Amino acid sequence: MGRALAAGVPCRAVVADSFYGEDEPFRAGLRARQLGYALALPPSCCWWHLEGTIGSLQEAAAAAPWGGPESRGAWVPVERSFRDGHRERWWVLEVRAGPFGPDKPERVVVATTDPGTLPTLSTWFLVTNLPAPGSPRAKESARAAADLAELVRLYGLRQWVEQSYKQTKYALGWHEYQVRSDRAIRRHWALVCCAFSFCWYHTSHQQAALAPAGEDTGSGPASAALPATAAPTAPGEAGRGGNERETAAAPPALLARGAARGARVVGAVDHAVALLAGMVACAPARAARHVA
Repeated sequence: MGRALAAGVPCRAVVADSFYGEDEPFRAGLRARQLGYALALPPSCCWWHLEGTIGSLQEAAAAAPWGGPESRGAWVPVERSFRDGHRERWWVLEVRAGPFGPDKPERVVVATTDPGTLPTLSTWFLVTNLPAPGSPRAKESARAAADLAELVRLYGLRQWVEQSYKQTKYALGWHEYQVRSDRAIRRHWALVCCAFSFCWYHTSHQQAALAPAGEDTGSGPASAALPATAAPTAPGEAGRGGNERETAAAPPALLARGAARGARVVGAVDHAVALLAGMVACAPARAARHVA
C-alpha cells in the first residue's frame, strides 16, 4: 500500500471483504494514512449495548420496517448497471445504531436485493469512513462525501478482485499447499503465480496476433496511460549480422514491456495506474444511482 501511494496511484476508497473489515487495526491503519474505505462486515458484527436495544448489524437490518416498495421505510432504492447491460434494483439502509451513524466516525450501510429476506448471496453489510453528504463530518473531512449509491458502486468493484484469484486458486492449484514447509509453500505459490502469468501472456499474445491490422489491443483509456514503446523493426530491415528480424505482434498494453534485467521479478507498480483505469472503465456498478 505504501508503494502504491508513493507511486501516485489514485485511491477513492479501499474495498475488501469481511476478513479485513473485521480487523480494527487494519481499519485504523487506513485512517492513519488518510484513506477512505468501504469494507464488508459479517451480519453478526455486534457491540456493547443495553438490554432491549439493537446490538448487531443483523438486528439493525431486521428492525428496519419493510412493507414492500410502496412501504419501504428507511430503505432507499438504488439502481445498479452491470457490464453486460442488465440492471438491478437494490435497496440500501443507513444504520443508526451503536457506534455507527452518518454523523459518527464510521458509517454502516446494508445493501440487498430483498430487505424482506436479506438473501445471503446478495446482501452486503458495509462499514465506511467516507462521510455522508450534508453531515458535519462532510464539511471537516478531507475525503469526498459518499451517498448510498456511491458506496454500493465502490463495493461492487471488489468483486473484480476475485476474477484472477479464482483461476489461480482453483484451476492452477494455488490453495494446494497443505502439509509443507514454509519454504515449500512460498515456492509453490511462486510457481503458481508464474503459471498464471504465462497463461495470461500466451492468451493475450494470441489475441494480439488475431487482431485486424491497425486495431488497438489495449483497453481503452488504460492504453493511453502507458508510456509509448519503441517502434518495432520494419519488415526487411537488417538487424545485427545482416539478418532480417521478423516483426512480432505488439504486446498487449497492460502486460510488462519486457523481461527484467538480472535475477529479479519484472516490476509491475509502474503499470498500476493503467491497470486501475482499465478496471474502472469496464467495471460493473459504475452507473449506480438513486431511483425514485
